[in-house]
Amino acid sequence: MSDTVDVSGTAAERLSGVGSDGGAGSDGGAGSDGGAGAAATGADTLRLALLESRQRWRQFGALAADLLFETDTAGRVTFAAPDCVLGWPAAALLGQPGHVLLQQPSGPDPFRFTIPVHRRHTWLRTKDGASVCMAMTTVPLLDGAGRRRGVRGVGVNVTAQERADADTASALRRGEVLDRILSQMREEVLAPRMMRAVLDGVIRALGGQGAAVLDLSSVALSAVQYSIGDDPTPLMAELMPSIIGSSATTQTLLTGGGVQVLACQASTRFGDSAALIVWRAPGARLWDTDDLVLARSVTGVIRIVMEHEAIQRELARQARTDPLTGLLNRRAFMEEAGRRLDRLVAEGLPGTVMFIDLDGLKQLNDRSGHEAGDAALTLTAHLLRRTFRPSDLVARLGGDEFAVWMDGADSLTAAERAESLRLASPGEFGHLSPAGTSCVGMSIGIAMRDADADETLDQVLQRADQTMYQVKRNGRGHWLVSNVARVR
Repeated sequence: MSDTVDVSGTAAERLSGVGSDGGAGSDGGAGSDGGAGAAATGADTLRLALLESRQRWRQFGALAADLLFETDTAGRVTFAAPDCVLGWPAAALLGQPGHVLLQQPSGPDPFRFTIPVHRRHTWLRTKDGASVCMAMTTVPLLDGAGRRRGVRGVGVNVTAQERADADTASALRRGEVLDRILSQMREEVLAPRMMRAVLDGVIRALGGQGAAVLDLSSVALSAVQYSIGDDPTPLMAELMPSIIGSSATTQTLLTGGGVQVLACQASTRFGDSAALIVWRAPGARLWDTDDLVLARSVTGVIRIVMEHEAIQRELARQARTDPLTGLLNRRAFMEEAGRRLDRLVAEGLPGTVMFIDLDGLKQLNDRSGHEAGDAALTLTAHLLRRTFRPSDLVARLGGDEFAVWMDGADSLTAAERAESLRLASPGEFGHLSPAGTSCVGMSIGIAMRDADADETLDQVLQRADQTMYQVKRNGRGHWLVSNVARVR
């Protein structure tokens, strides 16, 4: 070190040298001068011995610690080692209050402790603003009367250990949170209840006022798919552009009202994109790195729930649709038509059902193969979708039979649609049959349920079915409206 003092010989040897010199000084008749010289030399030797003792203490301390210091009663630094303390020149710290080195000056000040402290972890700051954790050991300095005159202490840099311990604690905390969330999820079957269990766990773990899952495919307020806690709607207009416009998977936002928001994006293997948001009240603790890591971990669970929900939706769709045409199947048609009829009865409106049977499909299968027959069924589905309103129910009941339910439509409206189908059929199916052979056509039966009629859904469907078979018996390829059912 630059302040090492090189003193040859031990203190005892130097003291003995002073005595011989003094003795030599008395032989010349200058006894008084010799005594004064001996006293001066003794004082110098004692001073050098003290310096050597301090230097040894300093060197031994530097071997075992990263910071050595002494302060006075006001907490000002009177001694600091090594020469560079956390990037600060040791000489520049002399006379400065020790708390200038604290990362949080308002916290406990080890430079003014009045009792012995052993390895207390304290965060200090380097000259460039970085954080360093020191294990501080201090003792009060006392004068001869036992009064405190300052603090002496050492610090050992334990930043790596502290951060490793913090990472371990954070990982354990994340594991506990995820275990708790997964445990709650296992008790649920449906995706919406699973998602609410996840959001409830997030709020508890992060201390938020609320949490929500947003659909990033929409910028409307309806983008909120699930939420728990405070209503997120007031935040949406401000949050959605920032979240969608950011490429960051995790970000923290501050709304104009001071609400602190943490947002994490998630995408599924099915192409769905969403975001988890958690928010805290204005003035609450700021989001830290541990919060961000935990939110990212929970987002992985949300991704699993989203994929589970997508699978449930697909299974539900398959259970309700015909796999070849994508139209409703018989079961879904009957369930939905029953709900529609109940609503029409309450509103006093009519409803009309149409049964459609393909003519010549069996001959097409026999002549051109089942691929041609499947093509005819698929073309029928396209034609029906183009002809009827999006709100109408269109279904394939099985084989070559189709059905349509029209809310609020009378038999005249249904007849116009049926005539449109009859006219479009040759152009739609003509290319499927070889030249000179008959093409696929349609036999259509129509039954209207009047608003005042006392008729069940099954009865209406039966009338339409019977009317359709009447068309087949009378030459096929046209449509017919059944007789109106009796009125109440």
